[in-house]
Amino acid sequence: MLAVLSPGQGAQKPGFLMPWLDLPGAGARLRWWSVLAGVDLVRLGTTADADEIKDTARTQPLLVAAALLAAEQLSGGSRTAHRPAGLHDVAVVAGHSVGELAAAALAGALTPESAIALAAVRGREMAAACASQASGMAAVLGGDREEVLAAIDSHGLYAANHNGTGQIVAAGASEQLEKFAAAPPPKSRATVLKVAGAFHTPYMAAAEQALATVAAGITPAEPNRILLSNLDGSTVSHGRELLQRLVRQVTAPVRWDLCMQALVDLGVTGVLELPPAGTLAGLVKREFKNRTGPEVVALRTPDDLPAARDLMARHGMVPNRPVATSGRSQSTGRSHEPATQFRVVVSASAGTFEPAAGLAEGDPITAGQLIGYVTTRHGPVDVAAHDDGALTEWLAHHDDPVAPGQPLARISGSAL
Repeated sequence: MLAVLSPGQGAQKPGFLMPWLDLPGAGARLRWWSVLAGVDLVRLGTTADADEIKDTARTQPLLVAAALLAAEQLSGGSRTAHRPAGLHDVAVVAGHSVGELAAAALAGALTPESAIALAAVRGREMAAACASQASGMAAVLGGDREEVLAAIDSHGLYAANHNGTGQIVAAGASEQLEKFAAAPPPKSRATVLKVAGAFHTPYMAAAEQALATVAAGITPAEPNRILLSNLDGSTVSHGRELLQRLVRQVTAPVRWDLCMQALVDLGVTGVLELPPAGTLAGLVKREFKNRTGPEVVALRTPDDLPAARDLMARHGMVPNRPVATSGRSQSTGRSHEPATQFRVVVSASAGTFEPAAGLAEGDPITAGQLIGYVTTRHGPVDVAAHDDGALTEWLAHHDDPVAPGQPLARISGSAL
């Protein structure tokens, strides 16, 4: 099973889009998206210096555009309104912070144009919020997790990013950050980051409100692949819920640790990070340092496209040709048949899952049909399919403990 990841702010480097401009159609796409973003994405990705591209108002649309541009180039640059090309066999998508907007487009929930426009608004409004108060962020490496979180709270700060084992980012008022960094928790070190403000904290409340106003005018589609949320690592199955989460994420912590745990729970075997790649690939590798993890490819330049396509060929999932092994479906190989659209049914409650008796992978499903139930402390909660299709794969099994938002089953739909 293959996951594609989109990086967030801080991953950009001067000139990182330069080699991509040599590919057919790439310059035209960036010029069109520049109109939507209100910034010159071509110049920002090629000749702008480090100081200019760390400006939040410029960085955020630039990062979303870079990820979507590379996604289109994975199969020669063609695309459709709600589906960048080259991703037919991708089962899971996720993005870190603003990268969630690119992931939403890769999942078909937003058009690339909507994702770019929202990133531009998000970036401008977050930059304005940063300018209104002296705030910032500090990376904390090492230490006991609970002790680190307690120390962050005791200084009046917020844990803004949970990036995985041994890495938490604190955020808040600049004066408190300096004090915290000067005396970090035991066995940890803290470094104040060169960022404009306290992202993913209440300091961004004005930006959240502004983004909500714009997002209200967008009609999202339903995600057509597993889309993981930064809010809690759960799968987002409905477009309107996705927009609400994207807006809420401006002031809510980034739980990238839970997103990586979801990759484990889903059985992901291959991870591809889109440009400007490296940061998320590094976090995944670090998380799996002492255990077997997924194969990881960082797509930095067009020279990495062959490796990316090879990863997709070997780990890509073809939902209409599953072979059951160890309770999970794996592809029998690349198919020339049309890719099958699927929906993921998730749990609404914490408890233990029980599939419906007699229902097996491959069986036809109708909208509203009960596929199982979750036993909770207050009794059973029915789990029903939202669409017609076929039960492609169980993602939870008899008596498996499940959490709210956890994927339970994948149901295939019409061909794309």
